[in-house]
Amino acid sequence: MSSPTSTVRPRLIAVGETMAMITPASAEPLATANELRLHVGGAESNVAMHAAALGIPCAWVSAVGDDALGERVRREVAERGVDVGWVIVDPRAPTGVYFKDPGNGVLYYRRGSAASCMTAESIADVPLEEAEVVHVSGITPALSADCAALMDALVERVSGSEGVLSFDVNHRAPLWEAGAAAPLLLELARRTDLVFVGLDEANVLWGCDTPAEVRTLLPEPERLVIKDGDIGATEFERRGDGDVETFVPAIPTVVVEPVGAGDAFAAGYLAAFLNGAGSEDRLRSGHERAHLVLQSTSDFVPEQPASESTATKPSR
Repeated sequence: MSSPTSTVRPRLIAVGETMAMITPASAEPLATANELRLHVGGAESNVAMHAAALGIPCAWVSAVGDDALGERVRREVAERGVDVGWVIVDPRAPTGVYFKDPGNGVLYYRRGSAASCMTAESIADVPLEEAEVVHVSGITPALSADCAALMDALVERVSGSEGVLSFDVNHRAPLWEAGAAAPLLLELARRTDLVFVGLDEANVLWGCDTPAEVRTLLPEPERLVIKDGDIGATEFERRGDGDVETFVPAIPTVVVEPVGAGDAFAAGYLAAFLNGAGSEDRLRSGHERAHLVLQSTSDFVPEQPASESTATKPSR
C-alpha cells in the first residue's frame, strides 16, 4: 500500500470516499440511455473541488484502488485544484463505482472498496488540527465498522483543535436504513461545529417537520444549516445566549439532475464562511454553486445548456 505524502497545509480538508461515476450524457434513465459518460463523484471531494474553484486551498483525504479507476479519480480531483497527497493507493481493494440513474436515484457498487477499508490509522499523518475547516459526511460511517471508528477518531482530534468541524448529514438509504442511521448521525451532528442537513432527511431520520424543530433537536452546533429543497435554506447561528435565524430563498433553476447539488451548496457556503462572509452571503453563495450543478448530469458544472423544453424549477 503506497503511503500518502503532501507538504501543503490547506485551509479546508475533506475526508471521505470518491468513486468512479457513470452517468447518462443527458437526463434520461439508464435503462434507455445509449450514451454514457465517466466522471468521478464523492460528497467530500465534490465539496473540495467546488471550494477550490472558489479560491480556497483544499485537500481531499481518502483511499482508492491500485487500478485505472483509482488513477482517474486521483487525477481528476487533482486537476480541479485539490491536493490529493494524502490519498492512499491500496492494492488490496478496488475503487468504488456508482451509476446515476436520472429520475431513479443512484446504483452503488462500493462494497469492499479501498475507501471502505480505511481505519483511524489511515488519517494519522493528516494535519487535521491545522486546517481551518475539516469537512466530513454521514456517508463515511455507513461504509464499514472501521470507517465508523475513523469518524470517531477524526471528531475527537478536530474537536481538540481551533478548526471548525463541518458535517453534512448526507443520509444514504441504499447504505443503511433510517432506523440504524438516525441515532448515529444525530450523535455525530451533536459533536460538530457546523451541520448541513436537508429538511426532508431530517424528517425521515428524526421526524422533524420544520427548521425550528431541527434546531431544537440539535442545539449543540454553533451553526446549523437546513436546506429545504426548492424553497431555500435556513441558518441558525449561535450568538451569545441565543440564535440568529437567517433564511435565503433558492434560485429558480432549470433542473436537469439534482444529485450533487447539496455538495455544491456546502462548498459555496464554506468558501464564503472562510472568506469572512455573513449569514445571508454564506447561504446565497451556497445557492449559487448548487444552481450550477442542477443544470447538469455531472456533480460539478454544466457541460451543456439545459434544454429549453425542460421545465424551470427552483434549486434544491
